[in-house]
This record gives sequence, C-alpha cells and structure tokens, in this order.
Amino acid sequence: MATELTRAIKRYTDAQKGESPFITAIDGVIVLRMEGKERRPRHVIMRPALCVVAQGAKYTTFGNRRFEYSPGRALVVSVEMPALGAVTEASPAEPFLGVVIELDAGVMRDVMSGLDEPPAPVDARGHGVCVADFSGPLEGCVVRAIQLLATPRAIPTLYPAIMREICYWLLTGPSGGEIASMTLKGGHAQQVVKAIHQLRKRFAEPVRIAELARAARMSTSAFHRAFKSLTSMTPLQYQKKFRLMEARQLILSSPINVESAAFEVGYRSASQFNREYSRMFGAPPRRDVVRFKRSAVP
Repeated sequence: MATELTRAIKRYTDAQKGESPFITAIDGVIVLRMEGKERRPRHVIMRPALCVVAQGAKYTTFGNRRFEYSPGRALVVSVEMPALGAVTEASPAEPFLGVVIELDAGVMRDVMSGLDEPPAPVDARGHGVCVADFSGPLEGCVVRAIQLLATPRAIPTLYPAIMREICYWLLTGPSGGEIASMTLKGGHAQQVVKAIHQLRKRFAEPVRIAELARAARMSTSAFHRAFKSLTSMTPLQYQKKFRLMEARQLILSSPINVESAAFEVGYRSASQFNREYSRMFGAPPRRDVVRFKRSAVP
C-alpha cells in the first residue's frame, strides 16, 4: 500500500531528469529510486545521516556488522566511514524508494540539551550506527522535507525547523538511548570522531595509532577498542578502505593512470595496490573501470 512518503518520492522522482541518486535543492538531502535489485553491492563513504526506506529493502555493512532496513525502520549513522550496501527488494512495479538526510551533530546536541528528560545513553562507548523505528511524526518530517522541494525559496526558512524536529523525534523515540550515546559531546565516541577527522585529512600518510590515540586523549589500547566499537573496523582497515575508494574515484573521474592513483592515495607498491584493490572491488583496477563504465551505459 502506498504511503504519503512513497507518493511524495514518486512525484518528485517522476519529475526529475537523469538517474538515481537525485541530489536535491536541500543541501544534504538525497532521494533514491531503483527499478531493480543491485547485483553487486556498492562501496560508499557514509556521512552522518538518517537513511530512510519508503518502499523496498536494503542492507548496509560496516566492517563485520550488517544492518538491514525496510519501511518502518531507518539506518542512523553518526560518523563518516566506509560502507558496503545494496538494494535487496525492488522491481519496476514497486521500485525501491528511499531518502538520505544528512544529520547536523550540532543541532542534535542542541536539541538534546533542551530536553527535560534526555535519553540515557545505552552504552558509554557508543556505536556509530543503529537501526531506529521510523514511523509517525518522524516519517511526517521526511514527507514535509520532500514536499518542500517543490518550493525552493522556502527551504532556507523552513528546513532548519524540520531538521530540529527530526533530531527531536530520533532522541525521544525507542532508539533514543542509542542515538544519545552516538551524540554525546566529550564521550569516547566524540573523542574518536576527532581522530577520524585527522585520519581522513591525512589518509595518504602512514597511520600512527599512538598519534591518533593522543588526538583522542586516550591510551593506545583504549583508543583501538573504542575505534573498533564505533566503526566496526580497526584504524588500519578504515584507512585502507578509504584509500582504495579514493583511488577508484580518481581513476574513474580523471585521466590519471593506475600507478599514479596508487601513489596519490599513499601506496608505494603497485603490486600491493592491485592486490588489495582486487580483493575489495572484485577485479583489478583497469578491469574494474571497464566493468563500471559498461554498467553505466543504458
């Protein structure tokens, strides 16, 4: 049965040119529509976001943790990290319909500080991802965000209030404790986020765990545990995935050759780069690029 959200997404996507994902007039809001299942999972860099499925189903994997979500459930991501995901339910008659809304951590903390009874964090260390209930007022917020796309001039005035309301319903909903543990400033999660930002800026440099731990103001062993708890990856795994995804983007979007791309992202051995690239993407760089470009041809 079509819901108000599925109808709003269909109206929006029917009026668009090009293919999904649709980058909208609201900064940080992306609309998704797919007519069939994805044969191969996609490697993506997930930013802090609310990932909503209005119709169909999808999974996203972070390290060794897999999250499945469909209508009534939504993925909440609190930290930028590499992920692997695919649409598992979609057809021309009932396409996959979804929305990604980037979350504003500052707004989330501000809303939380104003609550009379803030949710108690369920885990002091925190995890960077959870699946939350998505219905009622929260779904209404997303519907209004999609409807707002029809009147772009109203976006700067009205969307900030919708974002605050999204944060409110996330924090006061059944998964509020998990989201609070991902949001609290000054806890282990936020300290690790600082180190992740440093790792992201200097991803092409050799990673020094002790230096990252100092940035997080933690011991090396405590930092390693907290990093893996938050991202489901070790710092070295995080860096490797990010390096390879940056290299792939370089190769696909510019005339740079494979060896230069490997060097650009921090590899000093072309054979090691090719080996690790093949393991992650299922084919060596040159063959992967050919395969990718063929799949993009209608």
